[in-house]
Amino acid sequence: MKHLALAAAFTLTSGAAFAGPQYLDQTGYAASGYDVVAYFSLEQSEIGQSQPEAIPGKADLTAEYNGAKFAFSSPENLEKFVASPEKYAPQYDGHCAYGVSRGGKVPGNPHLWRIVDDKLYLNITKQVVGFWEEDIPGNLSLAENNWVGIEPDAASDIQVPKFTSPAPVK
Repeated sequence: MKHLALAAAFTLTSGAAFAGPQYLDQTGYAASGYDVVAYFSLEQSEIGQSQPEAIPGKADLTAEYNGAKFAFSSPENLEKFVASPEKYAPQYDGHCAYGVSRGGKVPGNPHLWRIVDDKLYLNITKQVVGFWEEDIPGNLSLAENNWVGIEPDAASDIQVPKFTSPAPVK
């Protein structure tokens, strides 16, 4: 399995055009060590309802992308990510989508997620999710316009409020 992870790291870093700095919390993993591919197999809740819990990745199933380590819950999810990382990586380098719509980079909470048009978006707090969901298309339009100007800025270095992210499961 280590060889697969090393091959993934080489494949994803050789010659790739990277986005801005990825948000990483104290775990050192993108999306706090949760499996970004697994979100796409979870049933999304209706607007205004809490989403299902994120699925933790495993420390021995990892790949590098955009200068960050991503963890996965299964070899199949790791393979899917390696084949198409841009499809599965959270938008805005793992920063809060609503924060980007307002012109800044703040952390994304892996438990506050939504898939829109086959892309994964994270937000920072439940209250922010409410603002985000009031007008997802409008907020996405604002975020896309803002992202061009703030993408090269340094990644957020603050922690998600009231969130303790475990390291990926061994």
